[in-house]
Order: sequence, then structure tokens, then C-alpha cells
Amino acid sequence: MVPVLLTGPRLLIREFHHTPGDVDALHAVFGDAETARYLPFEPRDRETCADQIELYLEEAEKVPRTTYRLAVVRHEDGEDSAPIGNAVLGVEPQRAGFLGYALRRDTWGHGYAGEVTQLLCGLGFATLGLHRLAARVDPANTASSRVLTRAGFQLEGRIRHDLHLRGAWHDALQYSLLEDEWTPPAG
Repeated sequence: MVPVLLTGPRLLIREFHHTPGDVDALHAVFGDAETARYLPFEPRDRETCADQIELYLEEAEKVPRTTYRLAVVRHEDGEDSAPIGNAVLGVEPQRAGFLGYALRRDTWGHGYAGEVTQLLCGLGFATLGLHRLAARVDPANTASSRVLTRAGFQLEGRIRHDLHLRGAWHDALQYSLLEDEWTPPAG
């Protein structure tokens, strides 16, 4: 595996480590009911988060690598500090991919999601040579819709009954960005 390390103005995106600190940090995101309401699964317990990190590390070893599930940390905290969230970039056929992110609730509203999105776009377009990136958002998650729109993503439409969770069907908004629409950050 060639480890991924993406560097932004305030954030670093790195591989997860199977350590108590990273497990606790992922649980702080995935175990929080308020955060999980926008995710395609129920809140997860600590043991499930530990299993998730093990899966992430197994996915990172695959050749070719098609899934990047990465830890988001703040520069000020240090590269090996506990993550404040996770980021995912999946590679699909025909030079396409998808991205997503989930951040700890106490970090919302600081612009981190926009920085994560830009870093993932750089990985997808500049490093992996993708042509198209897509993202799906819960229609109630207006903050994520704004993040994607600011990053240049276009709303393609509403996917009706995209997910069955908590005893009900949920729609999703589909956004996409093409490589020639993406503007790399200055510098």
C-alpha cells in the first residue's frame, strides 16, 4: 500500500490507524445519533467502528485500490492525532468515482467539509485521473448541499427511495462534478 496523505490549509487527510485513538475518534462520529441521521446506517458502537477501521486497512491493500476511507485530522493537532472525521473516495469504472465525508458534530460550521471536499477532488482528478465525481446527500442535509455547490458540483436530481433505513424509505440528492469543471485550489 502507498499511504495517502493529503494536505490542505488546515487539515490533513491520512490513512486510519488501528489504534484506540482512531477507533474512539471514528466512534465519536459514527456513534453520534445527530451525525448519523445523515449517514446511510444506524449509529455504530465502538466495536463496530474498530471493525470498520480493520476493513478500511484491508481495502487499502487491494490492488488496484478502489476505495479510500481516510481519517481527517487538523494540522494544529498533528498528523497522528485523533481524527475529527472521515473521508471516502470510491473509484468506479469509466474513470468515475464518488466522495463523501462525515465530521464530528463539534467541528461543524468551521468550513472543514469544504476543505475535505477540495482535497478529495484533488485526489480523484489530479492523482487518480478520474473524469467524474458524484456525491449523494440526504435532502435534509442542506449544509452538505451548500458545500458541494460551493465546490462546483451540479445537482443532477433527486433519487427517490434510494435507501431503506429506520423503517422508512429515504430520498437522496445526486450531485456531480466533471474534471474540466473542477478548479484546483491556488498554490
